[in-house]
Amino acid sequence: MAAWSWRLLLLGAMVYFLWQIIGRISFVVMPVVVALLLAALLYPLTRRLRTAGLRPIYATWITMLLGLALIIGIGFLIGVRANEEFPKLVVQIQVTVRNVQNWLLHGPLHLKEAQIADFVDQLSSQITQYRSQITSTVLSGATAVVEVLTSIVLILFVTFFLLKDGERIWAWFLRAFGGAAPRVDLAGRAAWATISHYVHGTVAVAAIHGLVIGVVLAGMRVPLWAPLAVLVFLASFIPIVGILFAGGVATLVTFGSQGWVYALIFVGILVVEQQLENHVLQPLIVGRALEFHPLAIILVLAVGGVLGGIAGAVVAVPLTAVIYRALPALRRGQPAIEPPAEIGPPDVAEHGAGNVPPQSEPGAEPASSHAPQPASPGERGQEPDAAHPSSEAGEAVSPQHNG
Repeated sequence: MAAWSWRLLLLGAMVYFLWQIIGRISFVVMPVVVALLLAALLYPLTRRLRTAGLRPIYATWITMLLGLALIIGIGFLIGVRANEEFPKLVVQIQVTVRNVQNWLLHGPLHLKEAQIADFVDQLSSQITQYRSQITSTVLSGATAVVEVLTSIVLILFVTFFLLKDGERIWAWFLRAFGGAAPRVDLAGRAAWATISHYVHGTVAVAAIHGLVIGVVLAGMRVPLWAPLAVLVFLASFIPIVGILFAGGVATLVTFGSQGWVYALIFVGILVVEQQLENHVLQPLIVGRALEFHPLAIILVLAVGGVLGGIAGAVVAVPLTAVIYRALPALRRGQPAIEPPAEIGPPDVAEHGAGNVPPQSEPGAEPASSHAPQPASPGERGQEPDAAHPSSEAGEAVSPQHNG
């Protein structure tokens, strides 16, 4: 217990300082994390275009342009629908407020007009009291808009180069690990497979959510059904909690525009659709990648929300899944399967410094993919990396070999 305790204390201190560093550079870290998720989502299209014979630069540009065109098209649809339906929503909400007021006066509660007027006056005074805070928040929103635009530009750049040169970046990264590169490579591939499966599954589930809610709201003739469907789609990326928030907003809009009967019908449809997601969609689409109990997801979301707010809640579940899948692969003595060859970064052999041995040609297998061979029956008890060190990666970066 003492041995484990001081090790855990050391790891805790390391995690704490790492978290402090991430907090200081969160303006860079969060766009990079979002870019990784986007790259995992878009990479299958880029890979198919490259398999079809396109050069990496052209395949990447086509993928990025198609993604931007989809986002701009959805934004245009939302803007047009909101411009047309928002005035109608305001009128319908005013009618609903008058109906609710009449029900409070003449219904079973039998409230008096003075009581309702006092409540409205209190609400107005509170709004007036916090008007300065609201104004300062709106003014500071201009700075937030600049930061958001800068983050979007950074996300686009990082996503572009991950799609175009992701393999070379990974091969360059592996060279820092020397003889441990095969195990790091195996863990990285397991993490990438997990995050790809999670992103694609979550996008599929969110698309089904948005489509079903959009059709239901449009069938009920609820104003702003298109923006509400997009809100449900985006909120579905936060498991369990997101759909509750988006569904609550959609319920309030339905109640304000169509009355309590349609609101109750919508709540019933939302509950049924949520149960179908929990018991059918999530296990079939996302569950194979995560295999997390709902209690684990709730706890992870709570910790992520406390530490990082909305952004922390979004990345908490995929980050935990990546760690859960990568650690067993990292602890293995040797890869179970020879990892496929990757294309290393160019001009390393010609411009390498010191006694770094020349790397293989671009078409050949790089140093990082030279996994140690399985040990013979008499060598099973030896450590794989010590028994069979990597002939190239270990020579390139290992301090024992260099001095």
